[in-house]
Amino acid sequence: MNSIPQKKSLGVFSLVMINIIAVDSIRSLPFSAEYGFSIIFYYLIGALVFFLPIAFFSAELATGWPKKGGIYVWVREAFGEKIGFLTIWLQWVYNIVWYPTILSLIAGALAFLIHPSLASSKTFILTSVLIIYWAATFLNFFGMKLSSRVSTVGALLGTLFPMLFIIGLGAFWIFSGNPSMTPLNAATFIPDFSNINHLVFLTAVLFGLIGMEMSAVHADEVQSPHKAYPKAILISSIIILLTLIGGSLSIAIAVPAGSLNIITGLLEAYKIFLDQFHLGWMAPIMDICIIIGGISGVSAWIIGPSKGMLIAAKDGAAPKIFQKVNSKGVPVNLLWTQGIIFTLLCSIYLLLPTVSSSYWLLSAMTAQLAVLVYIGLFAAGIVLRYKKPNMQRDYKIPGGNILIIIMGALGISCCVFTFILGFFPPSQIPVGNLWTYECILLAGTLAFIVTPFFLQKKSHSPS
Repeated sequence: MNSIPQKKSLGVFSLVMINIIAVDSIRSLPFSAEYGFSIIFYYLIGALVFFLPIAFFSAELATGWPKKGGIYVWVREAFGEKIGFLTIWLQWVYNIVWYPTILSLIAGALAFLIHPSLASSKTFILTSVLIIYWAATFLNFFGMKLSSRVSTVGALLGTLFPMLFIIGLGAFWIFSGNPSMTPLNAATFIPDFSNINHLVFLTAVLFGLIGMEMSAVHADEVQSPHKAYPKAILISSIIILLTLIGGSLSIAIAVPAGSLNIITGLLEAYKIFLDQFHLGWMAPIMDICIIIGGISGVSAWIIGPSKGMLIAAKDGAAPKIFQKVNSKGVPVNLLWTQGIIFTLLCSIYLLLPTVSSSYWLLSAMTAQLAVLVYIGLFAAGIVLRYKKPNMQRDYKIPGGNILIIIMGALGISCCVFTFILGFFPPSQIPVGNLWTYECILLAGTLAFIVTPFFLQKKSHSPS
């Protein structure tokens, strides 16, 4: 049966907006603010050994293999179908684990609109998270065109505007002679590496830099992908780094580190700034913008990795039930499945003592699974340079094979370090019984890693 050619709906601007909404999350700002002035050091190191290598590898691989499927296609070409499926499965799953954390931020913003005390209520947070997630899922049933528009609006109104606004408030705060809650000097630029609990937040900082490869799953819907991807990645990288660093510093300037709530820290900073400058009437407006940004971010990620999983299912690497799409080409069974897993994961809010401890555990588990995906990405980029050297790549990492090996090795080393670090909970967050915390984290991580092997075996078994 002949397929009807679809109009390519994504250009450089759309890709930049998708990248910004996928990576440039206001969710990571309170984590980053814990580092104070040294956050600049952490982000510069993170950009050098992790973020920029991801961007460069993604640009080369996306222009060499501009087919729908993104990271699944790249790893499949390098290591075969099984490892490709494991990689896209982990990407798909770590996003499901991530959804409750970003949605907790949205729920916190809703609480500030209604009554700030609700931000510590498990019932309110859990109910809000479930309602918003399922609403975003149903939105994606209407196809990529609507999803792209939501991403664009969310990136501009719900991510860039709140970030740029708080950066402006932070700069005005300092220039107006107000005291900074964090010392801004050379001595505080270099972090304290001797304190493992201080280093633990680095997991969240690095996780705040992932996602640049996500837009590649839409390659077949991009106008001139060979030209669009490198340009979009360059523009996105600059905007993302500047806004993350500036936004984190602004929170650190206004809110003392000891009293910073990792869920509502951004909202607390806004309240302090706006009250100081007699702009309190703007607080509800900023809350609404943050809610819009969070919902659009979830919307972008709900459909992205699912498209990669759809390609894996069509390859026969995953159960056939995941192949079903609706009239808009949306993998409906995959969306239903991830929704069910998401709903079950939300029970963690009932198992741990506080909303913050649940939030951190899910953040740590997300980072654990995410870095395994990026090990696959870096390894695939290196292997394909040797395995398929003659494949046309409109963008190629300069410096020959030596530089791509160095960049890949740095990226993989960073991933391994982050994976180990993720098992240490930060002292600033009460996680309750440490044994319970570690068991949930380890059991959840192992369960998600083992599951794809079972699914592959089942999908290849005779019916």
